[in-house]
Amino acid sequence: MGDVLKFYVPGKPEYVSTVRMVVSSLANAAGFDVESIEDIKVAVSEACTNVVCHGMPDGNSYEVFCEIGDGLLRISVTDQAGGCDMEKYRCPDLDCPKEGGLGLFIIRTLMDEVDIFSELGRGTKIQMIKYRPK
Repeated sequence: MGDVLKFYVPGKPEYVSTVRMVVSSLANAAGFDVESIEDIKVAVSEACTNVVCHGMPDGNSYEVFCEIGDGLLRISVTDQAGGCDMEKYRCPDLDCPKEGGLGLFIIRTLMDEVDIFSELGRGTKIQMIKYRPK
């Protein structure tokens, strides 16, 4: 395991930009290039926005876990909200996009590896990995 940073974020929209800045600083310190850092910032913003917009009870917080490993940055965003049925998730129709529903698609497009663990009634964890370009 590499260097780890774990923190809890109030489930309010105004803190999403704070998480972006923290993760951006970590990626920069780990030697990621500007393009990769931008991808990471957008993916983390989408993950945090999903938490805030989809069932985050008032007053609750969610966890952001970051690990800088050998040539990679692993980020997990975990909530204790209601969870979701990932079997029902469908990729959005990009020819006829609607508001909402693009977050997971964007995350999967920008990050090298994405795993989503969700349990109804318990919460959701989005784990993202970005490898540092050689």
